[in-house]
Formats: sequence, structure tokens, C-alpha cells
Amino acid sequence: MTLNLVPFVSVDHMMKLVLRLGVEQVMIDLAAEIEADFRRWPKFDKTPRIASHSDVGVIELMPTSDGETYGFKYVNGHPANMKQGLQTVTAFGLLADVATGYPLLLSEMTILTALRTAATSAMAAKWLAPEGSTTMALIGNGAQAEFQALGFKAVCGITEVRLYDIDPEATAKCVRNLAGRGLNVTACRTAEEAILGSQIITTVTADKQYATILTDNMVGAGVHINGVGGDCPGKTELHRDILLRSSIFVEYPPQTRIEGEIQQLAPDHPVTELWQVMSGEAPGRTRADQVTLFDSVGFAIEDFSALRYVRSKLAETGLCENLDMIADPDDPRDLFGMILRAA
Repeated sequence: MTLNLVPFVSVDHMMKLVLRLGVEQVMIDLAAEIEADFRRWPKFDKTPRIASHSDVGVIELMPTSDGETYGFKYVNGHPANMKQGLQTVTAFGLLADVATGYPLLLSEMTILTALRTAATSAMAAKWLAPEGSTTMALIGNGAQAEFQALGFKAVCGITEVRLYDIDPEATAKCVRNLAGRGLNVTACRTAEEAILGSQIITTVTADKQYATILTDNMVGAGVHINGVGGDCPGKTELHRDILLRSSIFVEYPPQTRIEGEIQQLAPDHPVTELWQVMSGEAPGRTRADQVTLFDSVGFAIEDFSALRYVRSKLAETGLCENLDMIADPDDPRDLFGMILRAA
């Protein structure tokens, strides 16, 4: 293949790749890839995502590089889209060779973002959740819900999921999609009911507002909270008092302090970077009664890991097409002459 031909993974390719490999196997593989890259965290260029905010949503670029490969993701977040029959989140991503600047892969990332978000959640819970956790409350049963449930089953061994959403149709959809996948699924009428008996609480709601999905009295000692939905300025899910009594773990503090639950706290409120727990530089869960919170906002390294994983599976699956994206004049100095070749 010449350098001007770039593998492209379409939505159809991605769906077939996930089904061919198996959803849960992809979750396990992605969690391992992301953890491996977290363990070499200092090697990466890091910056908070570049965001363009509006009253109705946000459009973002998420770049990073490990010095050999560069990657970025374009992603939006528009909660009101659902009312128009559109996706709340859409995305695509690219990998490039640092040595030449030439692209190596162009891929859809709407599906891949859902997969890597769930894989990251489960990876964090593997380090932070109570040992032997079997039950998770899943509050918010929209597009991300099934991915979270299956990710926690595959990576953490969760066997029961308790569902709640303000829209009963969303919960019914989730129950249908999880049927026959080895989980005991319970539809609950309230968030309080969903939390009963749960060692892990995942919140994954979409509204762009300061919301209180969990109040302090709902959270008992020893639980692990996976806060996914609070992921941009002005968008939170947890009452501030929960944060004040939790051990808080984050991806990249300069980004999380802008976008995560901790935007409610003082800029110097102590947090622990998850990569430090994995590398043994900081403790994770140290007490049975400790409330741990993974304040997840999504970071570019996770997308980088996911794109590299997809690229590694192309030879095995053949699920891509090659795009002619880069001009290739016979003489690199004669780009105009290349145009004339088309005459």
C-alpha cells in the first residue's frame, strides 16, 4: 500500500469488527490497551481538550502523541439532539506517523467512543471498587448504558445491574438489549431503589446542567462511584457534599477541574491521578468504608489507545477500505504539475 492510501474504518466496518471479535472481548482488550498507555503516562503530550462551547452543546478536539504516533478525536456533545432523532455524541478520529506526518488511520469514533468510555470506567473500577463487587446501579439508561453494563461484566465480573432513568422507555430499551447477556437486570422506579445493594454506582446522564443525580444521603460507606455524565463546564451529576467525603480519582486534573464533578470544588482540592495508582505512586482504595469516585470526563490518551487497538485488528479482520487522502506528485516540489496530470 502506498503512503497516500489511508485505511478508513467506517461505521459499518466498526459494527462488524465489534461483532466479529465479540463486544465483551473488545471491552477486555480496550481496557488492557488503555491501562498499558496509562502506565506510560509521562511519555504522552497532554493538554485539556480544545473546546468550542455554545448554549446547546460543545464541539471538541482531543489531541495527544507518544512521540511516535499522533492521534486526535473530533467529538461533539449536544444533549438536545435526541429530541430531533439525532445522536447526542458523534465522533471520528485519526492516527498519524510522527516521523512523516502522514496519516495512518481514519476511523469512525461514535461507536468506538462508547466502547472506550465503558472500558475506561471498568478499568478504573478494577483498581478502585470494593473487592468482590457484583452489583452496579446504572442511573441514566441512554446510549452509553449497555456499554457500561457489559464493560463492567467483562472486566470486573459484575453479575447484576440495577437500572433507573427518568424516561421509562430508556430503561425498557436497556433491559431488551441486555437480555440473554449473562446479567441479572432489574428495572427500578427510582434512583434510590437502584442503589440498594449496589457496590458500584454509575451515573451517565446527558443534560447540560448542574444536576443532582445523587444526593449525599443516597451514598453509603464503601461504595465506588463512576461519574461519567459530568463532562463539560456547567454539567455535573453529584451533590457537592458527596465529593467532600470521597477519595477522588481523575484522568488529567487540568481538564477535569474544568469539566468534571470537581468543578464544584476549590481549584486546589486534592485529587489523585489514576495513572499514579496503576504505577504504584499513589494509593487507590485503602479502607472498606472508603467512598471512591472516578470523576471521568474522557481524555485523549484513551482515544489514542482505542484507535491503535482498531488499527491492530485491521489485518486480522480486513474491515476497512483505503482512501486516497494524500497528494503524491512524481516530484514532491511539483504539486501543480500533479493537478495537470488529471487533465
